[in-house]
Amino acid sequence: MAPRSENLLILVSDEHRRDAMGCMGHPVVRTPNLDALAARGAVFENAYAPSPICVPTRAALATGQYVHRTGHWDSAAPYRGQPKSWMHALRERGLTVMSFGKLHFRSSADDNGFSREVLPMHVIHGTGWTEGLLREEEPVYAGARELAADVGRGPSEYTAYDEAVCAAAEDWIAGSAGSAPWAAFVSFVSPHYPLRAPDEFLKLYDDIRIPAPAGRGTNGGARHPEIDHLARFFNYDKHFTPERIIEARAAYFGLVSFMDHCVGRVLAALEASGQTENTRILYISDHGEMLGDHGFWTKSVMYEASVGVPMIAAGPWIEPGRRVRTPVSLVDVAATAADQFGAEDFRSTLPGRSLWSIANERDDCGRTVFSEYHDGGSSTASFLVRWDDWKYIHYPGLPPQLFNLADDPDECIDLGRSEVARDVAARAEGSRRLHDICDPDRVNQIVFDDQRRRIAELGGLEACRAMAFGHTPAPAPSAVIATEYRE
Repeated sequence: MAPRSENLLILVSDEHRRDAMGCMGHPVVRTPNLDALAARGAVFENAYAPSPICVPTRAALATGQYVHRTGHWDSAAPYRGQPKSWMHALRERGLTVMSFGKLHFRSSADDNGFSREVLPMHVIHGTGWTEGLLREEEPVYAGARELAADVGRGPSEYTAYDEAVCAAAEDWIAGSAGSAPWAAFVSFVSPHYPLRAPDEFLKLYDDIRIPAPAGRGTNGGARHPEIDHLARFFNYDKHFTPERIIEARAAYFGLVSFMDHCVGRVLAALEASGQTENTRILYISDHGEMLGDHGFWTKSVMYEASVGVPMIAAGPWIEPGRRVRTPVSLVDVAATAADQFGAEDFRSTLPGRSLWSIANERDDCGRTVFSEYHDGGSSTASFLVRWDDWKYIHYPGLPPQLFNLADDPDECIDLGRSEVARDVAARAEGSRRLHDICDPDRVNQIVFDDQRRRIAELGGLEACRAMAFGHTPAPAPSAVIATEYRE
């Protein structure tokens, strides 16, 4: 167990796909600060989101519990301070637990577990994306066209917000030296769309050949019916020309570099305060970004670009330059914080493990990680299990998918209906591992029943459609810093 005197700094981005870092071997993306952090720490090469969408994942990140255990199924079921979070557990042990930036919980009026929430960004109106509840009476998703319409060079409300979050975190860290051990959650919105990057970061890619999206027009012949269903709802791709695709991908890479710059500023403030050697650091994102791969944009699917996340750990007791192949999940973050500060009662209720321990152990590639999706655009649930080179996806009422990521890293060959003995055995093993975690058919029914109930509570189908939007607006950086103090 780590010494209790060490601080914990968790740096979070939004929509950063796992492969979009220099330290992950990307041929184009420039991330010097994350690469430097990786060089002095450990890179988790197979990290996953518990759900490939913001609100459920952020609830799971707080509680350390799978989405189906807590009922934070979708983008209209935000975390509201229950069940207990790792932040509550640390605060109860006397730590100052700070939040800066995006949380995507219901409200700061709830006790989410932090000592203070600085510039918090929560779901819109405290309800979130209610349009996504309408899975049985699907609306036309008008928000799809906004992605391609807002691409290019210049600041956005999100980059301005991230600058304010960065400055607030720098100021607080500068004044925290010599204080009792603390935990801080610094959360940026970038590189989440709109895909508009500040000039100094977009120009890094002006003279670079931007790689084309992977997997377009492939996937072993006919695509899976649920993948086609999701593509019809989230029809972002129909609004892109070939030229616009390249512009959008370049802008995304620029936003990744902008976010990396913000991370570098926070780490520089930590170094200037003299606390680097006494702080454990974790960099993560809430989910990835398809960026045109397989004809998809944003997230919500179980492809690696969507459900895979970057993860870097550094600090005392972490071996520099370590590459960790053990599959890990964002649900491991709560266990990590609890282990570091000795919150054993809380830790004992969690399915995850300490990332500090995993980083210093031999690789366990057979470990199972799990993700699920119950949100807008889906006709049925998606459940993923990953182990070794295998990735199994279960859809209640539909055939499964299966990919071998060693043979097929771009996921173009779906083995879900293969009769080859190796593939049949892998599907059986995937189903067994999934059922060890949950009964997928039962969970799927519970979710639909709960979503019908909430649609009625919100005033019915038309009321849910009336609250449609594309992405959550950022708090104005000029606004008074929102603060919640908790005892």
